[in-house]
Amino acid sequence: MSKEKELKNWKLKLHEVIYEADTPAGKLFDVILLFVILLSILLVMLESVEGIGSKYSYILDISEWIITVLFTIEYLARIISVKNPKTYIFSFYGIIDLLSTIPKYISLFILGTHSLVAIRALRLLRVFRILKLSRFIGESANFGKALKRSRAKISVFLSFVIVLCIILGTVMYLVESKEGSGFTSIPRSVYWAIVTLTTVGYGDIAPITALGQFIASLIMILGYGIIAIPTGIVTSEMTKSEKETIPNNTQNCSNCNEAYHIDDAEFCHKCGHKLNHG
Repeated sequence: MSKEKELKNWKLKLHEVIYEADTPAGKLFDVILLFVILLSILLVMLESVEGIGSKYSYILDISEWIITVLFTIEYLARIISVKNPKTYIFSFYGIIDLLSTIPKYISLFILGTHSLVAIRALRLLRVFRILKLSRFIGESANFGKALKRSRAKISVFLSFVIVLCIILGTVMYLVESKEGSGFTSIPRSVYWAIVTLTTVGYGDIAPITALGQFIASLIMILGYGIIAIPTGIVTSEMTKSEKETIPNNTQNCSNCNEAYHIDDAEFCHKCGHKLNHG
């Protein structure tokens, strides 16, 4: 029984170091992890430089393998330290951690996949928990809620834009198709309408008739107004979300892996498990 209790305490300490950004040990662990991630990305970037990659390929490869092994150990430690490993494995960070670890192993069997280790840059998102930037965490949560609430309005708006581009493309095809200006088909004309309406303007197709240029001018002006509409929709929803309280405690539940509990919380708001306060 003492061994079982000792193992439980060991897992709690490991969980505190790996997951708890509020503790000194946890913060130190995550800061070191960030530096290792940055170093790994730097190595991949240097390897892509022809002069450096060919000259120091052996050193870069060994260094990358060392980092990969460290990430593998860290990934396994994260699984071991939680009571329900699935909550971590299938979480956002769990998937990112796995994807950032396996490319080096895959490169042993499939050539050309080594550069995928650059996906480790996504792990830098942990900086929000490490530095406890609650203001940014709150804004991120607000933005996510605003996007979710706006999806119906934005979907209707995008549907309208697609229909509008089809109509405008068809009109431009009827106006310009016989003038040899590049509007050779309706799909190609719709492509031009999308490019023009979004104010990208590649210039590979351009109207040459007076009527076509007049319509193009109207589409360009219309484009500026259309771009502003989704921004207004999301901003309106964000204003509503700002009135809501966003939890910014970075404490992580060792049972269900839930994060961002309210300050001074004793129990997890999701599963009710007692939180580890170190």
